[in-house]
Amino acid sequence: MQVKHTDSDTDGEEFVFETQTSTVETSRSERLRDFYEEFIYKPGLVALDDSRTLIGGVILFVFILIALVGTRVYPAPVTNQVERSLKPFETMNAPLGSNPSGTDLLAQVIHATPSMLILVTAGAVFSTFVAVFTGTVAGYKGGTTDRVITTISDIAMSIPGLPLVMVLAVTIKPENPAVVGILLTINYWSGLGRAIRSQVLTLREESYVEASRTMGVSTRRILTKDIIPNLMPYILVNFAFAARYCIFAGVGLYYLGVLPADLANWGLQLDSAYNDYSALVGSGSEYLVIVPMIPIALLSLSLVLLAQGLDRIFNPRVRTRMAGESESIEEDDDDVVHTGGV
Repeated sequence: MQVKHTDSDTDGEEFVFETQTSTVETSRSERLRDFYEEFIYKPGLVALDDSRTLIGGVILFVFILIALVGTRVYPAPVTNQVERSLKPFETMNAPLGSNPSGTDLLAQVIHATPSMLILVTAGAVFSTFVAVFTGTVAGYKGGTTDRVITTISDIAMSIPGLPLVMVLAVTIKPENPAVVGILLTINYWSGLGRAIRSQVLTLREESYVEASRTMGVSTRRILTKDIIPNLMPYILVNFAFAARYCIFAGVGLYYLGVLPADLANWGLQLDSAYNDYSALVGSGSEYLVIVPMIPIALLSLSLVLLAQGLDRIFNPRVRTRMAGESESIEEDDDDVVHTGGV
């Protein structure tokens, strides 16, 4: 782009100067390529190199597939569905066996999966969102805002979680698994929020944050562009652990009969096995307890493995090293092709 400047000397003659200015604009394809490399290609390389991430991702994908497809393919559990008190693998009509009421245990496990995933996701999202919001705002703003939010989080941390959830569950009587998940993490966010606040106190003194603040960048943009991206590894790892907490808390409260019994849940299977069929008294029906414990353990294992893998995926040093190795391998392959393999 040319910009003309007009000047005149003492004799009144005008001179025209043309200044060349260059404008560098990032094309849409370049932005897409940068997004692909930063959020798909590099994390994918690290994930493929880590067996924990692969195993955890596959297990979680199987549960999601069961929730989306299995519930439509496999019949819903009902009384007198198959022969009563079948052992696991005794017949393919009920691969995991049946209880004394003739209900297929595999059907119970499959049809309890969607509500469990909704419960776990809702609880983890709620607790993580509240923790990130309160922690970043308190740590960055400081002053009165910090004192108020810190006081609220201290109060939430001081209240015993289990009695609080029990009182709220009896009062509200939630029927939606998402509401149950939120109730389970009603004060779980406070510990994570305090930890995030401590890290934000350090990040807000960094040079790039100070530069943004000096240029008049809004607080919301500083938090979303400068602060939170640097906390993403820590946030995602704690998201996985919050989801794991929801599994055990939900199953435990369903087992105790605190939460409503009209929602399909693996905890209700444990409660029924123990209270209705005395499966832990040596009656030979221990499989009634083992069957629902298997998906609980597998789903929890997948979240633990993913949490460990996410720590490597969002480690910039690991991502850069993996991407550099991949590019060097591709260059070596190209050299071999061009030289005829010599």
